[in-house]
Amino acid sequence: MSVLNLTDQELIKEYLKGNEKAFEVLLNRHRDKIYTSIYLFVKDRDKADDIFQDVFIKIINTLRKGRYNHEGKFVQWAMRISYNMCVDNFRKNRRRTKVSATETFDIFDVLENQDDNQETIMIKNQSHKKIKELVDQLPPEQREVVILRHYADMSFKEISLLTRVSINTALGRMRYALINMRKMVGEKEYLLK
Repeated sequence: MSVLNLTDQELIKEYLKGNEKAFEVLLNRHRDKIYTSIYLFVKDRDKADDIFQDVFIKIINTLRKGRYNHEGKFVQWAMRISYNMCVDNFRKNRRRTKVSATETFDIFDVLENQDDNQETIMIKNQSHKKIKELVDQLPPEQREVVILRHYADMSFKEISLLTRVSINTALGRMRYALINMRKMVGEKEYLLK
C-alpha cells in the first residue's frame, strides 16, 4: 500500500518507525489549512512562516517523545498547537488579530476556484472583497469564529476545543457575527439609496 493512502494515524506510526516520507505526506495533507489559519491570525507572511515552522517542530518533538495521544484527530491537534502559538505571538506583541488582505496574500487565492469566465471572476472578487471588509469590522471574538469556521473549515466542536470555549459560546459568537454582518449590509444599502 502506498504511503499516500494511509490515514493520519497510520502515517504517524510509519514516521515513528523511521519513515520520513510518511511525515512529509502528513505535512502536505494539512499544510494549506494550518498555514492559512496562522496567516489569518498574524497577518504577516514572515511571521506566519516562522510560526508554521515552529508548529511542525513542536509536532515532531511531541511525536518523537511519544506524547501524542491517538484520541483526537491529528489536524485538530495541529490546529490547536498553531492557535496557541498565534496567541503566544500576540501576547508577546500585545495586539489583536485583524483580518484583511495584503498586497501579497489574499485568503481567496488559496480557495479552490473552478474555471470561471472573466465576468464571474470579477463578481466573485467584488463579493469576496465586500465580505472581507465586513469580517474585518467584527469584534475580535466573532471574527475569530468566522475565520476558523469558514476559512479554516473547522467544525464548531473543533473551534470550541481550539479556543477553549463551549460549543454554545462558539455558536453564539457566529450567530452574533452573522447578525452584525447583516446589520452592516443593511446600513450600507440604506446609505447607498
